[in-house]
Amino acid sequence: MDERDASEPVSEQAGSAGAGAGPGSTPGGGTHGDDTAGPDAAARVGGPESGGARPDRSRGVSRRWLFGASGAAAIAGLAVGAGTTAALHGDGSSTGSGGRFWPPSPELAIGPARVAAPPVTGLHLQFGADAAREAVVSWQSPGSVRNPVVRFGTATTGFGATAQAQTRVYRDAASGTEVYAHHAVLTGLTPDTDYIYAAGHEGATPELGTHRTAPAGRAAFRFTSFGDQGTPTLGKLDNGRYVNDNLGSPVAGDVTAGIEHLAPLFNLVNGDLCYANLATDRIRTWNDWWANNSRSARHRPWMPAPGNHENERGNGPIGYEAFQTYFTVPDSGAEDLARGLWYAFTVGAVRVIAVANDDICLQDGGNSYVHGYSGGAQKRWLDKELAAARADRAIDWIVVFMHQTAISSADKANGADLGIRQEWLPLFDRYRVDLVLCGHEHHYERSHPVRGVLGSDTLTPKPVPEAVTPATATAPEIIDTSKGTVHLVIGGGGTSAPSNGLFFPGQQCRVITGVGAVDPGTGKKAPIYVMEQAPWSAFKDPEHPYGFCAFDVNPGSPGGHTTMTATYYAVTDTLKPVDSFILTRPRSDS
Repeated sequence: MDERDASEPVSEQAGSAGAGAGPGSTPGGGTHGDDTAGPDAAARVGGPESGGARPDRSRGVSRRWLFGASGAAAIAGLAVGAGTTAALHGDGSSTGSGGRFWPPSPELAIGPARVAAPPVTGLHLQFGADAAREAVVSWQSPGSVRNPVVRFGTATTGFGATAQAQTRVYRDAASGTEVYAHHAVLTGLTPDTDYIYAAGHEGATPELGTHRTAPAGRAAFRFTSFGDQGTPTLGKLDNGRYVNDNLGSPVAGDVTAGIEHLAPLFNLVNGDLCYANLATDRIRTWNDWWANNSRSARHRPWMPAPGNHENERGNGPIGYEAFQTYFTVPDSGAEDLARGLWYAFTVGAVRVIAVANDDICLQDGGNSYVHGYSGGAQKRWLDKELAAARADRAIDWIVVFMHQTAISSADKANGADLGIRQEWLPLFDRYRVDLVLCGHEHHYERSHPVRGVLGSDTLTPKPVPEAVTPATATAPEIIDTSKGTVHLVIGGGGTSAPSNGLFFPGQQCRVITGVGAVDPGTGKKAPIYVMEQAPWSAFKDPEHPYGFCAFDVNPGSPGGHTTMTATYYAVTDTLKPVDSFILTRPRSDS
């Protein structure tokens, strides 16, 4: 990756960008005039395109047009269910003004918004069951609405297709406030193609977004990942117990701007999205998280894994109803209790699997202790999912993302969890999982490739030195993941409680091996720790509290090897490459 591309300034105040891009939005989605987001927040990290798996912005829809002055100004007046008005043109002009013409639709018209209609907020994307041919467009409203719908198409066809949204509602147990989430499934899409869409409901001004479908079959692409973000909105509701009401910081906005700068096909969020379960006002905290991230998530799927701070007391039987309401992810066949908490999807030759670790972790980390809630159903599903992926000759890579971690060298943080080592790691070994992405610890750490255990009571992961080609002055470290799994902790997404300053000296780890009685000071079951040596630890970043990882997939040639180039970027006033390495493995069609 070209370091010049990644070292341009990131906005120091790229925080909440309002409810989403609209009139006055920048090409990167930041909103002019917002009191928490600096003008052109995302655009300021724009610049020359780097090499590797960059999207080809020369084809398909132009986001610069879509959110530029002419396009946004005209489309902002769009209203679903409005009366007779002018047709929309491709350059943002209306009928008779001489611009390029969108195919006319009687349902897509410019007209006044109904004053009483709730606005469209939190616009975001998820991949559908087939990431190359399906997508889900989702948004929220603070009240009930009529006719939630998405119009979509390509730059050639315009908004010619319609997908009706289904609405899910939950009532927050703490405040009694209801949240209405609307989810429209877009089907019949063409792989590796740019789409435009407008999401809205009767009487409200639609919000706009773009989506690029996944490739069908082996292809080059980029994805990113981080966990533990919080929100960039501070000081609204002080909480004396925590650093602030929801463990957020202004860097939460900078991380989002950094993701947009690298323009991945999709982003993985490794749990602890906004810490609403710590907040005085959960709904406000979720709204702030969406306001910050919709500027990215409306243009690329943000695929989440639930963390312990998505467990909210009283919100559903096991506390995840808010998370389950806001997101629609590919169906895993889980019962309603666990719907949407674990799932999988395929992009190119990469099978991506999300798991919900509170089910098997020993630590008591949420508002309620829900260890074992699936009764083994998640593990049975994961076993079958991994077996099918590794047997599929069209799948080269298996990437698992989750929240809590099996590795951590931090003292006085959370530590590694024996439950993960007992339940997940034998499956990862059996099916030769390539990459495991986590959060939970608020720092960056990378393991050596590991396979099996060293025989300790803590099931210490065993490093595989023969899988590693050491870095040289001209080449990064190369790791053969067919011989061992690499674990990454990427928990510096923006939380105001970083743990990068808590690393043990040398190679040591605290492992949670059980829980004791409830600690009156925390209200949680006290963790029982055992110390171990950590020969599995390959790299840790004690200097930078915040950052994210980018992964560039190169499919290689038939019968040969495929590679995944990984870079961890610290988010300071620039995107600073801190750790870079290359994963490689034989293609499954070899």
